[in-house]
Amino acid sequence: MSLKPPLRVLVVDDEAPARRKILRLLREEDSLEIAGEAESGEAAVAAIKKHRPDLVFLDVQMPGLDGFAVIRALDSAKIPLPRVIFITAHDRFALRAFEVHAFDYLLKPVSEQRFREALQRARAQHEQSTDGFSSRVQAMLEQLEREKAFPERILIEEDSRAIFLAVKEIAWVEADRNYVLLHCGKKTHTLRSTLDALQNTLNPKLFVRINRGTVVRLEAIREMLPWFHGEYKVVLHDNTELRWSRRYVTQRPELLKLP
Repeated sequence: MSLKPPLRVLVVDDEAPARRKILRLLREEDSLEIAGEAESGEAAVAAIKKHRPDLVFLDVQMPGLDGFAVIRALDSAKIPLPRVIFITAHDRFALRAFEVHAFDYLLKPVSEQRFREALQRARAQHEQSTDGFSSRVQAMLEQLEREKAFPERILIEEDSRAIFLAVKEIAWVEADRNYVLLHCGKKTHTLRSTLDALQNTLNPKLFVRINRGTVVRLEAIREMLPWFHGEYKVVLHDNTELRWSRRYVTQRPELLKLP
């Protein structure tokens, strides 16, 4: 009797500690092969194309290509979609979609018991491979597109008072450790948040991440000057100069009509 091949697993998360934890838990399992790891959506698409894993632990919230964009990219490139266990911070839109469409997901920080339960179900489902996983994923993505609304205002608490800041007033956003600085003309507001979390609430048609610590409203850009090694100098209408790094240029090629 021939033995079944081991389950090939890929881990995708932009946070190294999160990847290490999943990889450690996977190494404690039998009949399983770690196909690799990826720290970005772009790397995930390349790794899935190269290694063809059976199962992917896929972080939903990542800069550039997030987890859902990875799935769309695979579909566009006609790359077969492996089974996916989603990893997410608390995102009400994503959690509701996972539950409605019966997808397994892990909430950060990932608990070992929940991890093993999800992996056990993935093993059983992989052996069946008849539950219409790909079509359910597409249905979920369509639902998310319909339901996700981007806020027009952000609640800011300053000096014992709270104000609603119109998103259209934000020219650019700067990361500052556990805070973000919202630059609005001559005023700067401070919000307790990570840049990744805030970016997930901003409409990507209006805002772009230009480097690890900066998000810019597209309409605030006056001009872009080619810089070194495929980078750009971004000049805003108020003469603020920012750097659009090569890594983030390649994440939004449609804005520059890059091949």
